[in-house]
Amino acid sequence: MDRLAAALARLEATIAARRGDSPQSSYTAKLLSDGPAKVAKKLGEEAVETVIAAVEGDADALAAESADLLYHWLVLLAAAGVSTDAVAAKLEAREGRSGLEEKAGRPLT
Repeated sequence: MDRLAAALARLEATIAARRGDSPQSSYTAKLLSDGPAKVAKKLGEEAVETVIAAVEGDADALAAESADLLYHWLVLLAAAGVSTDAVAAKLEAREGRSGLEEKAGRPLT
């Protein structure tokens, strides 16, 4: 997990650095300029592709689609102004609790 955490940290830094780049020269800058709704749509597409790779049992495709999914997830967080620290805090708050217990404690939406 240390390798994944380090790769995600580098990717998060790259995404932040590309925020001011030209959308014509950077895919990340283009996504960020499109706003959270457009990035969320792209994240959904990547999620579906990840699921398809998993269902098909294609380990290499699953790894590749998972990388795409994580990239677009980090771009969405950046576009929405949500830090990975905020996500980590939510995960930490759930540690040591049953998933069923945690879900039952959430307000109905």
